[in-house]
Amino acid sequence: MMVAGPSAAADFPVVMGYGKVDPLAPLAPPPVVAKPSINPALLARAKAALDRHAYIRNRDVIGIADFSLASRDARFHVVDLHSGRVDSHLVAHGRGSDRAHSGWLEQFSNQVGSLATSNGAYATADFYHGKYGLSMKLHGLDWSNSNALERAIVVHQAWYAEPEMVAQHGKLGRSEGCFAFSRDSHHEIMRRLGNGRLIYADKLA
Repeated sequence: MMVAGPSAAADFPVVMGYGKVDPLAPLAPPPVVAKPSINPALLARAKAALDRHAYIRNRDVIGIADFSLASRDARFHVVDLHSGRVDSHLVAHGRGSDRAHSGWLEQFSNQVGSLATSNGAYATADFYHGKYGLSMKLHGLDWSNSNALERAIVVHQAWYAEPEMVAQHGKLGRSEGCFAFSRDSHHEIMRRLGNGRLIYADKLA
């Protein structure tokens, strides 16, 4: 029988003969999972937008899209302003913002027909059934996204925003400027951010 000597690292199990593992040996520690984090400057901008826009009726929970990050990252944050809880989700950006399909948002646009993502403050509005099922309209509250209703920029579910897309391609697919989520994330976004709440989207880098 071979037993690892006293110099063996404590976080590895003791290996015995013929590939057996000593059941009493200490196990490796579980992997550390990073908690969602928000760029503090972006969070400050979102809170300032909430203060600036009296149109926002409900001020308990806000959504923040950090388009400084790639589409493979959980860059849409749902923030409970009372408890400080943050839940982060994958979200797709528009084709017009990433023409080469690199997975990174390169530019914003408010132009009709641009197929691009627009930055700024949005107020969530009515639910409706559209091409992607249950969706949520958005009112653009800033000059940079004032055409949101005309462009039909909404929150919806899409197959190309599922986590499997990141696993297979290293990035999500692209929307036509809408905030497109996976099925599970879409349910959570609709439930927590509906009925006149703030969604703030921007890129700081």
